[in-house]
Amino acid sequence: MLTVDFDRLGLQAGDRVLDMGAGAGRHSFEMYRRGADVIAFDLDADELEGVRNLFVAMKEAGEVPEGAEADVKQGDALALPFADDEFDRIVCSEVLEHIHDDVAAIRELIRVLRPGGTLAVTVPRWLPEVINWRLSADYHNAEGGHIRIYTDHELIDKVTKGGRFNDGTPGEAMLFEGKSYTHGLHAPYWWIKCAVGVDNDSHPLAKAYHKLLVWEIMKQPKTLQLAGKVLDPMIGKSMVLYFRKPDAA
Repeated sequence: MLTVDFDRLGLQAGDRVLDMGAGAGRHSFEMYRRGADVIAFDLDADELEGVRNLFVAMKEAGEVPEGAEADVKQGDALALPFADDEFDRIVCSEVLEHIHDDVAAIRELIRVLRPGGTLAVTVPRWLPEVINWRLSADYHNAEGGHIRIYTDHELIDKVTKGGRFNDGTPGEAMLFEGKSYTHGLHAPYWWIKCAVGVDNDSHPLAKAYHKLLVWEIMKQPKTLQLAGKVLDPMIGKSMVLYFRKPDAA
C-alpha cells in the first residue's frame, strides 16, 4: 500500500534514494523494483533486518533491474549519517508526526538532498487525525505514537523555510510543488477502531472493515479503486506534499 506517487516525485532508474523512516519497507521495495539505488533508513534494527532480507530475496528472484542496489542503515533522523547533497530523491512517509524536533529532522532531509532533487513528505491529514484524537486518547498516547497534528500550511511552511532554526533564522529554502491526499478508505477504519478501542481487533465492525481493506490491497477491485478516488480528496487519511530543492546558483 503505497502513499507516495513516484511518477510525481520524478523517480528514475539509477537515482540514489533515501527512504527515511522506512519501517517495514513498503516504499523502499517499490523504488528498488523501479531500478533505484535505495537506502532504507530507520531507528528500528529489527524492522531493518526484515527489509534487508526481502531486498536479498527480490534480487535473487530477478524482481529488480540489472544494476539496481539496495541496503539498510540504522540511525537517528536528527543526525543522518550521510554526506551533504547525497540523494536524488527522498521519501519521508508517516514519520514527522512522531518526532519531537521535527524542524531538525526537516533540516537534515534537506541537507542530504542534492540541488534539483525532490522530496515527498507524508503525514496524517488534519481532519481524519483530529477525529481519531477526539475519539480515543489511546490512539496517540501510545509509546512512539503521534505527538502532533499538522495542517498543510504548517508543514509546507516548515519545509519551504528549510526548517527554521531556534533563533528564528530560516534554513535552506525548498520549493513546494504540490499536494495530494490518499487512503480515503482507511480513515473510517481508524474512526471505528478509535470508537470501539484501538486494541479491540475482535469487534465485529472492526473485523468486517479490516477484511474490506485487505480485499482492497490484495485484489484491487475496480469498485474500491473508484471509491478510493472519490474519498481521497474528501477524507483521505494521508496528506502527501512534494518539494524540490533549488538548483545551485
